[in-house]
Amino acid sequence: MSGVTAPERETLTYEMFGTAGRDLAQQVADDGFEPDLILAIARGGLFLGGALGYALDVKNLFVMNVEFYTGVDERLELPVMLPPNLDRVDLTGANVLIADDVADTGKTLELVRDFCTGYVAEVRSAVVYEKPRSVVKCDYVWRRTDAWIDFPWSVQPPVVNRRGGLAH
Repeated sequence: MSGVTAPERETLTYEMFGTAGRDLAQQVADDGFEPDLILAIARGGLFLGGALGYALDVKNLFVMNVEFYTGVDERLELPVMLPPNLDRVDLTGANVLIADDVADTGKTLELVRDFCTGYVAEVRSAVVYEKPRSVVKCDYVWRRTDAWIDFPWSVQPPVVNRRGGLAH
């Protein structure tokens, strides 16, 4: 034995995700926050955005594409918004609930929150997981962990390699 231990991992199943989505919606409802729209951070936040939209009866769902992670513990120096960019006019005066799968460093949520600040009436955030090092402390959190999370939508490799051909 080399004495090196594998990094701790947490596995989220689709069934657990269903529970997480309902639990987070209940937290929002119990808090009395009534979002006018849900802003999902693509790609991981799309799933939570949809779940919260149904559970909170919010039909206005928006998406912001942000790239930060490029692999397991591999990230860009700073998160970057990708086109198409959201028009702040669509958010002006609204109560916005930002949805994402995880607040790891919190830099992605910080970027999106700062994008909204000054235009919206109120902005709050909901995540399935929050890590202790996150610079943003989310308003609604299902679980807190320091482990790497295997999400059901990203644990398997893509079916197609976008750089050409089928993935193997």
